[in-house]
Amino acid sequence: MAQTDGLLFDPNSYDPQQFDAETRRLLRATIRWFEDRGKKRILDDDLSAQWPADFVEFVKREKLFATFLTPSEFADGNPDKRWDATRNAALAEILGFYGLTYWYIEQVTILGLGPIWQSANADAKRRAARDLESGQVMAFGLSERAHGADVYQTDLVLTPASAEDQANGILYRASGEKYYIGNGNVASMVSVFGRRGDVEGNDAYMFFVADSRHENYHLIDNVVHAQIYVSTFRLDNYPVRAEDILHTGIEAFAAALNTVNVGKFNLCSSTIGMTEHAFYEAITHAHNRILYGNPVTDFAHVRGIFVDSYARLIAMKAFSRRAVDYFRSASLDDRRYLLFNPMTKAKVTMEGETVIRSLHDVIAAKGYEKDTMFREVSQLIGYLPRLEGTVHVNIGLVLKFMPNYLLNSMDYPEIPTRDDPVDDVFFWNQGPTRGAAKVQFADWTQVYEKHASIPNVACFYDQAQAFKQLLLTAAPDASQQQDLDFMLTVGHLFSLIVYGQLILEQGALTGLDDDLVDQIFDFQIRDFSAYAIALHGKSSSTQAQQEWAIDAIRKPVRDTERFDRVWERVAAYSGSYEIRP
Repeated sequence: MAQTDGLLFDPNSYDPQQFDAETRRLLRATIRWFEDRGKKRILDDDLSAQWPADFVEFVKREKLFATFLTPSEFADGNPDKRWDATRNAALAEILGFYGLTYWYIEQVTILGLGPIWQSANADAKRRAARDLESGQVMAFGLSERAHGADVYQTDLVLTPASAEDQANGILYRASGEKYYIGNGNVASMVSVFGRRGDVEGNDAYMFFVADSRHENYHLIDNVVHAQIYVSTFRLDNYPVRAEDILHTGIEAFAAALNTVNVGKFNLCSSTIGMTEHAFYEAITHAHNRILYGNPVTDFAHVRGIFVDSYARLIAMKAFSRRAVDYFRSASLDDRRYLLFNPMTKAKVTMEGETVIRSLHDVIAAKGYEKDTMFREVSQLIGYLPRLEGTVHVNIGLVLKFMPNYLLNSMDYPEIPTRDDPVDDVFFWNQGPTRGAAKVQFADWTQVYEKHASIPNVACFYDQAQAFKQLLLTAAPDASQQQDLDFMLTVGHLFSLIVYGQLILEQGALTGLDDDLVDQIFDFQIRDFSAYAIALHGKSSSTQAQQEWAIDAIRKPVRDTERFDRVWERVAAYSGSYEIRP
């Protein structure tokens, strides 16, 4: 068997030395639990939409979530408990590798904990810590059928309690329905967003915790047919006490958005894990299948798809890992994570879909077979950019940062690799949600110029500089800025520049070789050109913008020897890993 380059997650050899002993033990124990269950059981449970109670029991037995999701302040002296985004991302990749279901249970637990850990309510925090220690999971009760995740609107109303209720410590009675709430079937603490019926405006907002086991909590249905339980539930005169209230007024609004910053960050990590598993199956199948007398991978277009998919996957991993560093290093004076976070939610998840779609074109009917992980991944990969916040919402957010990023840089201390075993306390003190347009960034051109000796980096950098000139000479006018269809294309062009920056930074930190970097920027150039053509075709594009678009198209620098070397690395993954039967 050929030796792989080791850049993909491999359960057979995984032992992340950057982590402490207990973190390594828990990550390897998680892998072992899935491998011991085996492929058939995992896939059968998916096909039958079986709620994974055994996984929740594993989490309880190993105190997995208690260790990874409890800030050290509430660890009761346990030195292994902390909220550490680096190891949380590693766990999310592993869970995604074995199935979106398992990651989703952790994901919505993180979301449910967000308003709690941000709160000043010490009683609720201690309760959360105790519940995690006992193996409970959490939920985030924000979305509603009529409003989606629009935090400006909620029909769940808290009515001031009667005198009799108040004598018993009840301050409000909550009534209303929530929709699309993961873990809503079993969560011991559901962070619920509502509004007071006796107050108007922003002061009416409130976050409080409810217990799914309470008699006034009515579980209605799972809105999807899947192992994950995406619930609809209704509260009927649910009693809310002082110890249940997490946030009131505008702070409740901010807690919702800041929770999303923390909780939905790991969409990228799950996407990576799912895509890696599908990649193993695809290359092993294609490289060993004979078609018209030749191995499928002898066909030039098939090799092209695999090389492109592998380059995209390595880029996804590089960007996401570097984004963790920025998030963990954030402060009120350095809020660059507010750009990189929506990039992980939109760009990386989109790239996962691109890779799976391309690989499916190669393995074709095999990708529908019920005994393949590929079938499960291909059916569920689209959840990530959609179920947890649509791409257009996140790209729309990214646009707010574009002027300062491209045109108004400032100096920052260099951000190191952040795998130190410390609490990410800033996550719970992010401050107000306003001011995205004022966030400034380091000079993005420097990292591109450092790597300009790599041909396709230089070519893409030329496109990036051209995009800057577009904003200076033919920027979207007031009417175009109101045209979301037009601006989303602008946002995608801008996103590619940001994506490339963090890929290059992470490549330099990890010693990613020039062959792979060059191959990554091969697709970056092609993607930029495709969006430029799309901009040209928009009905509202001006003559100057159309001329810019045509001038911005580039062809990647072709290097057959480089391509062949990357292909040999891809081929080495054939047969290198297969989940136990």
